Amino acid sequence: MKQKLLLALILLLSGAHSVLAQFKITAEVRPRTEFRNGFKTLKQSEDVDPALFTEQRSRLYLDYNTDKYKFRLAFQDVRIWGETSQIFKEDLGSTFLSEAWGQYYFTDKFSTKVGRQIISYDNQRYLGGLEWAQQGRRHDALLFIYDDAAKKSKLHLGFAFNQDDDILEPALLQRPGATFYSVGGNYKSMQYGWYHKDFDSGKLSLLTLNVGFQNADSTVSNKQTFGVIASKTLGGINFAGDFYYQTGESGGNEVDAMLFGINATLKTDVTPITLGYEHISGKDDDDTSATITNFNPDFGTNHAHNGLMDYFFVGPANGNVGVNDFYLKTKFKAGKKAALLVHAHQFLTGSTQLDETGGELSKNMGTEIDLVYNLNISKEVNLKVGYSQMFATDTMEALRGGDASLFTNWAWTMLTFKPVLFKSEQ
Repeated sequence: MKQKLLLALILLLSGAHSVLAQFKITAEVRPRTEFRNGFKTLKQSEDVDPALFTEQRSRLYLDYNTDKYKFRLAFQDVRIWGETSQIFKEDLGSTFLSEAWGQYYFTDKFSTKVGRQIISYDNQRYLGGLEWAQQGRRHDALLFIYDDAAKKSKLHLGFAFNQDDDILEPALLQRPGATFYSVGGNYKSMQYGWYHKDFDSGKLSLLTLNVGFQNADSTVSNKQTFGVIASKTLGGINFAGDFYYQTGESGGNEVDAMLFGINATLKTDVTPITLGYEHISGKDDDDTSATITNFNPDFGTNHAHNGLMDYFFVGPANGNVGVNDFYLKTKFKAGKKAALLVHAHQFLTGSTQLDETGGELSKNMGTEIDLVYNLNISKEVNLKVGYSQMFATDTMEALRGGDASLFTNWAWTMLTFKPVLFKSEQ
């Protein structure tokens, strides 16, 4: 039934494009094969076998644009190879809407965008699309957008209010307690403002965001995050930095946490070299207060930060430890269409952590090396091959479990096809 409705929609839009607007159909098939031997967490013992699997993302994008509005539907299927039998009568239901939004332009500068959409800004440290994950991250939200190209400035105001369907209409509107939000890992409400300005040799963004999380006792805790993101080029060196502060409440407890980072990129004849440092606050083991001092980059593309092996803030939330991340990043050309990315991270705890006897653990958690080979086979086909190695310490073992002495690595290859299937003349 889903496939028939989708086909009917495609035929309807493709038949109307000549008199109404520009219509484009884009597809994406992205299988990624991974060898996990200590990915996200240390191996528990030699008896634990590495994982080897292929996960595939398949998408179909329908974009429909006129002078006054834009419209997108993106259908998505995510599955592990082999999880569905070769011969089956019904699917388990892994096909769903990735995006479904419309954007209406009241003027050439002011518009509103509503629906299921990606909310992603700047370096995606706090708000990002999480496109490395096959499913991505999406928000059901209403945005008011002001974009002044002449002044190189933008202002976005976003709003969301979420409910679930555990109590169906009409009881949802009439019954006490029916508005309790029980979807885990998501907020009940969100409001934010994002301002961005481009300068001749730099950029500046300001973020203020409030999210309301449902508590088990039916109350709502509101947490606020404020951010400043900036970059500036001086004497051939690009400096970039960000600062985020969190306050308010989470789970009924006060929040007082921060994240800040700075890096410098020097372009050489051979390769750009980036040196940087990021601090993510944690909570000291001997801090007995109820105040939450560990920062949480709630809705960011965290895979792009703190190492590709995802030991921090992806999957396991890193608890109260926090992170100090010293890193070196560079990229070498490997022909006209290829490049080799090389990243190195030195991880230290962002707080004071104690061992079982009450002694202070070393702050050094380990070193990670990431290598990624990127090849643009054609305009519509891309190949990436990656290898990462974690050299963990006894501190990492004490904090995260497992055995730091075991060989810990991760390897993957990803082939992406993203052709334009159809594009009308506007």
